[in-house]
Parts: sequence; C-alpha cells; structure tokens
Amino acid sequence: METLRPKKRSRARIAVGKLYYTFRRYLYWHFGNVRFAKEINKAYLPVIAFIHKTPLLRKLKNVDMWMQYNKISNLKLAVEKLNGIMVKPGETFSYWRLIGRPTKAKGYKEGMVLFYGGFKSGVGGGMCQLSNLIYWMTLHSPLKVIERYRHSFDVFPDVNRTQPFGSGATCVYNYRDLQIYNDTDRTYQLHLYLDEDYLHGEWRTTEDSGLTYEVYEKRHWISQEYWGGYVRHNEIFRRVFDNNDDLIRDEYIAENHALMMYSPLLSEVSANKEE
Repeated sequence: METLRPKKRSRARIAVGKLYYTFRRYLYWHFGNVRFAKEINKAYLPVIAFIHKTPLLRKLKNVDMWMQYNKISNLKLAVEKLNGIMVKPGETFSYWRLIGRPTKAKGYKEGMVLFYGGFKSGVGGGMCQLSNLIYWMTLHSPLKVIERYRHSFDVFPDVNRTQPFGSGATCVYNYRDLQIYNDTDRTYQLHLYLDEDYLHGEWRTTEDSGLTYEVYEKRHWISQEYWGGYVRHNEIFRRVFDNNDDLIRDEYIAENHALMMYSPLLSEVSANKEE
C-alpha cells in the first residue's frame, strides 16, 4: 500500500497535473471512437429496473451545514442535465460529459470537496452523492460500469452505514468520470429528482430483464502500514438471480483500498459524539 502513503505535492504540481488530465479527457471525448448517450426524454420508460434514494443532509464531524445546503443546490443543477437521459444499446453514459464543468456562472455554489485526506470548499462541491447513487443503481442492473474511481481516503467514520464500504464512485471534473456502457439489447433511461429530504434515482427500461442483484462485501480488513498509517480494504461482489430466485452467478465487482484519516478503533458511539 505504498501508493496510498500521503505525498506532499506543490500547488504548481497539482495544477499542472489537473490541466494535463483535463485536456487528455477532452481529446477522448471528441476524438475517441465512442457513441456517447445524449438524448434526453422526459417521457419515462415503463419498467423500473432499480430504484434507490439517499438522504440529502448528514451531520459530519467539523463540516459546516452550509456546505450541505449548497450541495443540494448543486445537485439540483446536475440533475437537470442528467434526468431523462436515454442510454441506447451500444451507447456510453458519461457523467461529466453530460453535466459539464460546474462553475459559478452556471449557478453552482461552494460545497464540500474531499481533498488529500481532508475536505475544503469548492464550486460544485457535494456532487459525488449523485455519482455514488448512479453507480450503486447500476450495480443492480445489466448495465456495465466501464469507468469508476474509488476514494483514496476514508475521511469519516461509519455511522448508520447501509451500503458496503467503497460502494460509491468519486468524481472530479472531468478526468475522474463515471462511465456506463449499455451492452444489452434494451434502452435504459435515468430518472432523477430531489424532494425535501432525499435524492431519488431510478434506472428505467423497456422490459424486465428477469434478473435481480444482491451487492455485498465479501472481505473487509484493516492493515497497519510500516510507515504508520492504517489502510482499510474490502472486496465488493454481487450475486445475480433469475426470476425463480435461483443463483446464476457470483461476480467480482471491485476492490477498495483507502487510507484511514481517523482511528480504526473509533466506535460508532464515539463517532456520533464527535459529530
């Protein structure tokens, strides 16, 4: 886990690196041999393949709530760009290509951005909640995730976690993207909306695939590295069942490794007290 050992990089090095990866991604978008999904249709397809929701507000240690209220504003703007997108057979959904760069001119506000093991405020902050939701829903569908990035740091202790650790998808415009390929013979459509308490999502399609999915954590362990830090690891798998609830296959999904930014011995009770 030497690659997870914290590295001090100058602001110039970080800025040059972002420019390089951003420019390379633009080249891929415009000159790569990829059919990107682009059609938006608000007439929703009839069959719900999977549905999920996540709470808009969470109390996190040392995080001012204004960041989360601004996050909600950012999510509303991003949802407008993604809601109703049709992903036809052979097409690829690109999170950032559809949303575009989040800027103040477009109405995006300062929100929480995870940064090198901590957090700071940044324009468009908080939009990982949306990419996390889409990724989790996609794992419960026949669609294929072809690009996804895990968090390199585990910043906040688990409190009331309902999904396995590492089951989200971090996003940084535009080179840390979430891309989903439709290799089925049916069109899929993303339906997203917010109410007062939750971010809601649905993958919709034209007909039932006859499959259901169970995403689970197969292994989970914590290691202390020689340089003094703790690293959290796990493996995510999913079981695929047919319409008779018979197991068809048990698939490997991803392996996660994240540098812990809090004590691994911190209990859930003490974590709640520190919020």
